[in-house]
Amino acid sequence: MKKIKPLAFYLPQYHPVPENNEWWGKGFTEWTNVSKAKPLFEGHDQPIYPADLGYYDLRLPEVREQQAQMAKEYGVHGFIYYHYWFGSGKQLLERVANDVLQSGKPDFPFCFCWANETWSGIWHGLSEKILVKQTYPDEQDLIAHFEYLLPFFKDSRYIKVDNKPVFIVYDANHLNEGDPYYITKFRELAKKTDLTIYISWHPISFLMISISNLWGMMVKFPMPFTKHGTLISEKKEYISHSQYYKNRIKGLIGIKKKEQPKVRMQDANAVVNDLQFEDSNVTTYPCILPNWDNTPRSGYNGIILTNNSPELFEQQIEKAIAYLDHKKIILNNS
Repeated sequence: MKKIKPLAFYLPQYHPVPENNEWWGKGFTEWTNVSKAKPLFEGHDQPIYPADLGYYDLRLPEVREQQAQMAKEYGVHGFIYYHYWFGSGKQLLERVANDVLQSGKPDFPFCFCWANETWSGIWHGLSEKILVKQTYPDEQDLIAHFEYLLPFFKDSRYIKVDNKPVFIVYDANHLNEGDPYYITKFRELAKKTDLTIYISWHPISFLMISISNLWGMMVKFPMPFTKHGTLISEKKEYISHSQYYKNRIKGLIGIKKKEQPKVRMQDANAVVNDLQFEDSNVTTYPCILPNWDNTPRSGYNGIILTNNSPELFEQQIEKAIAYLDHKKIILNNS
């Protein structure tokens, strides 16, 4: 069996941009959410502080080099950079990828996941506020999008399957509703440059599509902690043992329990134990997660996976390897 080549999704949000300065305050990055996080219940492990690289700034090339080196040391084959193209040439957070392309560093495999979704304030308690709308305005914009991506596709570091550059689309449904012929047109542009693009769907869409001269095989890309497209959650308020007995005593002496916001949680032990990468009539590329807690962004609207551990992550890895070994599914970088 050939070597399995794990890829890690890479969020380029850890540097300031003018738009985030305007929306959330000068100097805002994802670190702003991380540093101000608070525990929402007894035993909640927040805030979580960064380890090896500290509160890094992705504008610094030495930081990107250190990340790549750490990834190599721990067996990660390459990064999947989130890519934001909203239509009419509007991009966000593109600096990291642009710097990587222009500098040729780090010398580390990468590809793109087009995060084709509207940015709103939903994660920050402003669900009605649209920040940037995802659109597919016309063919000229599609051509501009392809021409922007082409130098990346031709880069020797860009990850390929059967010599086809891998391009992942975050939300297949949104793209299909916005422009059902987008991928077909994209493929035609690639063909004119003697390229065949390996178009894939992000885990949220639960499938990937490989396109060569004709529509190719369908493959799915499931996430371990999702069900029917939504992160599994038990919509129950978390109550520690001590808090439970405090509430009981208050109830006995007539003190009315104050209604508290609920935190949605799921026990990682149960999820990992039930995790299966199932055979079907399409190819499956397994995805794994070490943990999940988006309450630093969303507060009580977030979701938490509890009882995470290195052992549980190891179990996920073992299940993914066993499945890949059985199915002989390998990502070849050529």
